[in-house]
Parts: sequence; structure tokens; C-alpha cells
Amino acid sequence: MAEVWRDVRALLPATQPEFPLVFSGVVEPSVLALLELTRDQLYRACGSWAETAQAIIDYAWEKLNTGTWRDVDKEWRRVYSYGCLFKVLGMCHGDASQAKIQAAINTCDMGLLMGASVMDDILQRLVAVLKNKVQLPSKAGDQPCPKKLKRNVTPELQIDAAVSVPRVKCPALESFRSDFLVPQKPVILEGIIDHWPAFREHTWSIDYLRVVAGCRTVPVELGSRYTDEEWSQKLLTVNEFIDRYIMDEAAAGLGYLAQHQLFDQVPELKEDIRIPDYCCLGEGDEDDITINAWFGPGGTVSPLHQDPQQNFLAQVVGRKYIRLYSLEQTENLYPYQSQLLHNTSQVDVENPDVVQFPNFMKASYQECVLQPGEVLFIPKQHWHYVRSLQLSFSVSFWWS
Repeated sequence: MAEVWRDVRALLPATQPEFPLVFSGVVEPSVLALLELTRDQLYRACGSWAETAQAIIDYAWEKLNTGTWRDVDKEWRRVYSYGCLFKVLGMCHGDASQAKIQAAINTCDMGLLMGASVMDDILQRLVAVLKNKVQLPSKAGDQPCPKKLKRNVTPELQIDAAVSVPRVKCPALESFRSDFLVPQKPVILEGIIDHWPAFREHTWSIDYLRVVAGCRTVPVELGSRYTDEEWSQKLLTVNEFIDRYIMDEAAAGLGYLAQHQLFDQVPELKEDIRIPDYCCLGEGDEDDITINAWFGPGGTVSPLHQDPQQNFLAQVVGRKYIRLYSLEQTENLYPYQSQLLHNTSQVDVENPDVVQFPNFMKASYQECVLQPGEVLFIPKQHWHYVRSLQLSFSVSFWWS
């Protein structure tokens, strides 16, 4: 597939001097020299720049994994992205097989996940080109054996009207501000996302997600909840995640694509949603809003925890049971004492140990079942517990 290299090469600057490699003094001269050598090999079409690219990736990876993530200098994330870029170019040079194309997309995703934007987001632009080169199964004999969705048999939950979260249909901005935002009261907003393309032009389904994002690599949480000792994370393609944890009846354990900025990684999905108008009542700009994806089978759980920002949780597919506790109930919720989990309760909300946590039963709460097309406003630092009742896809908007 020589046209792969032709289309990939068209994204690069025409000449070597136009290819930027500018870093601060944080990056050692030896690393900069290796980057320049790789660039030279690329433009002269000589040497094995894929091998030198891997050396750059390995060195930058060590830097990314030394100390805490917030202390990693952005320059090393940029170095990592350049390493991924050079590696992808090496994979696409010459006759690129389907396996190499998929590997190149995986490498782009690693750069997008762990690196920083370089050269006008070239890794994202490379993915757009490479996705069009992936050959989808077309003949009946090429198709895998059809699988049915996992069956999640969940009894219908009865929500006590006395503790149910109130519902309002399309409130005016000022009404939402005065009735819920200022007093920090949870509310379910109805009718405010019906216009999303995710419900109309591009209805979100397993098949649609496979087409739009199936070849993309994402972090998947393994285990029922992040507070469990056996909990871990693994990088999988969306197709692998769907096959193993959505479609496979015999899957061991749960997998959850949780709190991931999938919409920055897959712009096609971002075009299917809209930022709620009510976010304009916040103090920040639209660029300050964090949009996360939450996609998984029934039974996935987010333990009782709190977040430092206002949150709109929009339900696109499936239903979720949610319980909320106000900040004033914190002393009855037994947060972990460690710095890492200080925002998380030790209590299993739906099966509490009342001997170990006797005051938990004193805590007042609200609850709801969030349905497709509904948006739950979760005030800043409001404690919330979430359990999916069936295959579910939610979108959260964190704003100040």
C-alpha cells in the first residue's frame, strides 16, 4: 500500500529545515541530537529511523514514569510525541501492511494519551489518514462469529419519592442558576440534550462505536471498582474492549472505559455531543470544561466519592442508579484517610458494614435512576455513587 506513505508524507513539512525541533534546556543535548539524527534519516530516506525513534520513546517513557505525573515537565511529553511520530513514519514507509497500519494507529494513540501536542496536532491528523486505510471485513467469510450483547438482568429499582432527585424540563438559565446552582442542589434536567446528533443523526450503538473508534487504543479499568485491591488498568483497542467485556458472556470480571477524555482523542464522537448551555454560568472558558466518557457493561460501579468541580452527567445509552450525599454529610461517610483516596468513601453504599461504619445509616441522601436523554447536575463536592444497570454510555462535563 504505497499510497499510505504518500498520504502520510503529505502531512509533513516539505523540507527538513521546516520540520521544528525546538525544546527548552530541560531536554538533554544528547536527546536533542538523537531527535535531529532521526529527522535527518527521515528526510534523507536512509538509515533505520524507526529504531532510533524507539530509543527516543524508551528514554522519554522513563522520564514520564519518574515521580508523579503532575511533576513531569511538558517538554518530555513533547519528546515522547516526537518519538511516536518518527516511529509511525517508519511503520508507514514502503509497503505498509494492515498490521503495520493498525500498529501505527496504536502508536499515535500512545502519543496522544501520554504525550503533548506537536506540529499542529500531527498525531491526530495522522490517525485521520490511517483510519481510512484500515480494511474492514466485507465478505461473509471474513466476519467473526456473531455475538450477542451480554445480558444484564437487573430488577427495576423503585425510587422512594421522598428521597428522589427533582426533575425539571428545560429550565431557563436564570432559573437553573437561582434554584440549583447557587444553593448547590442536585437536579435532573430533561429535554436539554435531545438535539444531540448522538440521539439523531448518529445514534450511538456498538456498531457505530466500532466504526468510529474501534481501532483506537484506550485505557480500560479492570475490576468492579477502583478501591478494590485487584483493580488494575490495561490499554486495549475499543474493539478489543467491546469483544471482551461487552459481548463476551464468559468474560471474567468487569471492564470499564471510565473517566477518559475520549472526545479529544476521537473528534468524530465529539461532533455527536454538545456542551450544555448551563456551563456558561461558570467562571471558566469553554476550553476549561473537562469532558469524559464512561462506557461499560451493566454492573460497573463508581464508589461513593466527590469531585472538585460542578458536574453535568449526561446519559446517552442505558440506565444508571445514582445516590447523592451533600457535603454536610461527610462525617457520616467515612472518607479514606490517605491522600490518594481522600475524596472517596470507605463504605460500600448498597451493602454497608454498619458495624464498622455505624454512622453511615444516619446520612441523608437523594437518589435516582438516570435514563437516556437525561442530565444530572451534581454540585461541586457533592458525594455520589454510580452503578450502571445495563450497557451504558455517559458523558460528564466538569466545569467551574
